[in-house]
Amino acid sequence: MRRKLWLPLVFIVVAAIGGLAATLISGSSPELGLDLQGGVSVVLEPTSNASNDALGQSVEIIRDRVDALGVAEPEITRQGDAIVVQLPGVKNRDRALELVGQTAELRFRPVLQDLSGSEVIQPDENASTTTTAPEGDGTTTTTAGGATTTTAPDENAAGLPLGESAGAAQEPTTTTTAPPTTTTGPEEPAQSEPVQLTSRQDDKADATVTLQGKDGEGVYELGPTLATGQIVSSAHAEIPQGQWLVALSMKGGADGIDKFNEIAAQCNPPSATCPAGRLAIVLDSVVQSAPTINEPSYSKDDITISGSFTEGEAKDLALVLRYGSLPVELERQSVQTVSASLGEDSLRAGVIAGVVGLVLVALYMLLYYRALGVVMIVGVGISGALLYSIVSWMGETRGLALTLAGVTGIIVSIGVTVDSYVVFFERLKDEVKAGRTLRTSTERAFRRAFRTILAADISSFLGAAVLWWLTVGSVRGFAFFLGLSTVLDVIVAWFFTRPTVILLSRNRFFTEMPGFGVARGLASSGALARPAVAPVPGAGK
Repeated sequence: MRRKLWLPLVFIVVAAIGGLAATLISGSSPELGLDLQGGVSVVLEPTSNASNDALGQSVEIIRDRVDALGVAEPEITRQGDAIVVQLPGVKNRDRALELVGQTAELRFRPVLQDLSGSEVIQPDENASTTTTAPEGDGTTTTTAGGATTTTAPDENAAGLPLGESAGAAQEPTTTTTAPPTTTTGPEEPAQSEPVQLTSRQDDKADATVTLQGKDGEGVYELGPTLATGQIVSSAHAEIPQGQWLVALSMKGGADGIDKFNEIAAQCNPPSATCPAGRLAIVLDSVVQSAPTINEPSYSKDDITISGSFTEGEAKDLALVLRYGSLPVELERQSVQTVSASLGEDSLRAGVIAGVVGLVLVALYMLLYYRALGVVMIVGVGISGALLYSIVSWMGETRGLALTLAGVTGIIVSIGVTVDSYVVFFERLKDEVKAGRTLRTSTERAFRRAFRTILAADISSFLGAAVLWWLTVGSVRGFAFFLGLSTVLDVIVAWFFTRPTVILLSRNRFFTEMPGFGVARGLASSGALARPAVAPVPGAGK
């Protein structure tokens, strides 16, 4: 019998202490939400009337973009026709806003002329500024086997990383490689006259436009749009041979790889439609990249864009290709930044509220139930250790973030947990009051109390589940942490509270300790008061 009691007790204690120790040693901690660690919130609205389906699809695409940034527990919700994006703890605020705010259609345009090196005039002539774009000549290296690579010889000079779209890989039977040959193209002469950039309003899909590259590097005259981002299936950054590149996969059929191959055939060899042999990737009137097309035909899963990419540039380009096309055009209405200091104040207030609540509850339980109050305090500590470890692990692996609403859910769950102990202890009082010993009453009292505890916790869990399923935003955080704490309450009640109280009830010191024993605590609350005994007729005669 003792072994059956010790096994679950040892299991739950080792799990709690071991999990907490592993979490602390690894340096993990709960990820904090926007209201606890600061961050940025942006409101996007459609520039024209949009259907519910289009807005819903836009929300999903923006959510995919934000998830790909690695932001923990972002909140992307709709408020009427507006889309609210909250990014907690984002490290690079400008980069995140740039990627989230890129809401125009992703377009593939042929490069008619590379105007890098020319002076440019910004679209707003009232505040026109003149800058000089860097030179844009590149070097093409060809190796045996058909694989080609185009790189910019000087990233700082070329500005925009010029890449290429590689064709099929070498045949696996090829064992020798011919020495590479290098051909350097002629420098394009600098333009003698300033170039007027096309404004965003005039950037129409069927128009010839002049646009700058990302971060203002490079200037290109581009032809009408040949395809949109709808032809792209997926894209991701990788570094197979020590150099970052973007692996691109097209959709099948006429709206995917067939369309892309039609464009490739116009760019290789160069034609009137694509005289420079390059295809610009344009998003939000900005040229994200302008790779050279080196093959007239490709397989849909065997296209790469390579060049002098850094890791961040390759990943950003992959994000643009994957999630660049939205069904509706959105514009940024407002940006609100929550400072880290304000988040720290909120976290401190939440922690103080939790500690004060725990101390008051602990004092009450100690005064009312004596030594049984110690069992409750240790049990809450075990629940807290398990909760901390689980939340930290989910923050590292699943992006779960603890928000102020989540802290509120945890504080509320303290009441649920303490209520379970009260139900058990009161049932124990009733058993002892009925004339049974504390030792024989414990098991019987827990069986009856556990049915009540289970029913109460199931009700609480169902309420939390409904809230989590039907609501959005901070209410979901409250519901999740309340539900998680409720599940832990049931586990701790069965694996810790039951065996601990049963084992301690067999210890005379625990039950009869002066001023603090369980028996004395129950007696002080009226549980062990002996029933009045009626005098026996004739007694004392």
